[in-house]
Amino acid sequence: MSKTKSSFFCQGCGYESAKWLGKCPTCNQWNTFVEEVVVKGNDKSTKDDWKDYSGTGKIKTVSINEVSSAEEKRIATTDAELNRVLGGGIVTGSIILVAGEPGIGKSTLFLQNGLSLKDITTLYISGEESEQQIKMRADRIGVANERFYLLTETDTQTIFKEIKKLKPQLVIVDSIQTIQSPFVESSPGSVSQIRECAAEMQRFAKETNTPVILIGHINKDGNIAGPKILEHMVDTVLQFEGDRHYAYRILRTLKNRFGSTSELGIYEMTGNGMRAVSNPSEILITQKEDQLSGIAIAATVEGMRPLLLETQALVTQSVYGTPQRTVSGFDLRRLQLLLAVLEKRGGFHFGVKDVFVNIAGGIKVEDPSIDLSIVTALLSSYEDVPVPQHICFAGEVGLSGEIRAVNRIEQRIAEAEKLGFEKIILSKYNSKALTKLKFGIEVVSLGKVEELYQYLF
Repeated sequence: MSKTKSSFFCQGCGYESAKWLGKCPTCNQWNTFVEEVVVKGNDKSTKDDWKDYSGTGKIKTVSINEVSSAEEKRIATTDAELNRVLGGGIVTGSIILVAGEPGIGKSTLFLQNGLSLKDITTLYISGEESEQQIKMRADRIGVANERFYLLTETDTQTIFKEIKKLKPQLVIVDSIQTIQSPFVESSPGSVSQIRECAAEMQRFAKETNTPVILIGHINKDGNIAGPKILEHMVDTVLQFEGDRHYAYRILRTLKNRFGSTSELGIYEMTGNGMRAVSNPSEILITQKEDQLSGIAIAATVEGMRPLLLETQALVTQSVYGTPQRTVSGFDLRRLQLLLAVLEKRGGFHFGVKDVFVNIAGGIKVEDPSIDLSIVTALLSSYEDVPVPQHICFAGEVGLSGEIRAVNRIEQRIAEAEKLGFEKIILSKYNSKALTKLKFGIEVVSLGKVEELYQYLF
């Protein structure tokens, strides 16, 4: 007989307690505990239903010197951006969690990638859509694949029975919040259900060496829905983000046991699915006929990829009592810091002005080298003098008004040169490392914000 036990789980972090608590001791949130029934079954024989084809032998302890080190085997997809983000392809036996807002294109992206893998058998498990809905989307993508199979089911035991029959080489689950395990008596999407279903999928992936992609939801705060333990269990966490008013989507790596965590892939949402953008700099810089004030080009680096972005600033006389500070794609506190530097070191009276800053293309930037470009755009708008179109900027601005050096400067210069820029302005502390290198672009080295103002305006 199975023993029935109920526990209280925090819906924020997944902390388990024997009794109800008003405040969670781990995440300090109030009124997040919900009672859930947990069935502790004695018979586990049905639980690991896939073990017949796993091929794993007896478990034994081994010395680390006996283990042979080898490169992990990867399934290379036809999507260059996904390969870049994963570190070279999908590692066999890995479990990947992909999260993003509703309607951002998670299902489309992985349906498209599953259909394009024609050499392997792929199983797409959907708990959200019917077979007809998935077929309609596949027709719109326009890729045919004989070895791509659909299963619309939410019960894990039924799923594993079908997996045992089909023996797929890649499993895509859309989404983990809709899957339900019979070993936990609570509704799908609850903390204990997500944790149990993810644990079953993890055991399956590791023991059969089959990669599993879990598509997940996010909550209203923008974090991945479910307990934090979900992110610890998986090998890779990808965040799919973007503004739904723009066509561009960004796939970021938050965690990757098989590659870099600083990579990102850029996609364009089209009527035929997701199109990988191989040269994003050309898209993120708008082609203008006239020269306009308040615009400067920043040479940034995201992961291993150099990007040229357009930064826009608008400085106007404040109409209301308190001046406004509005940003899009940039850190508001960082903007206030840069305004304070310009006020103190340059003598510009931004304290009585409204300031608006935007990164074109709906992209969020965390690279500190964008500071110099933002400062230039602010000064350009303040003076109402356009910055010449053939100049780009790369440098971090310190509190004393100095322009600090940034990393991977050769890549930034090469990208600017490739896109036809004639000058790049950077820190004089970077130029010492560039003395021996020859570029087809003029490198201007400056030390302080005052020198930048004198050079440009």
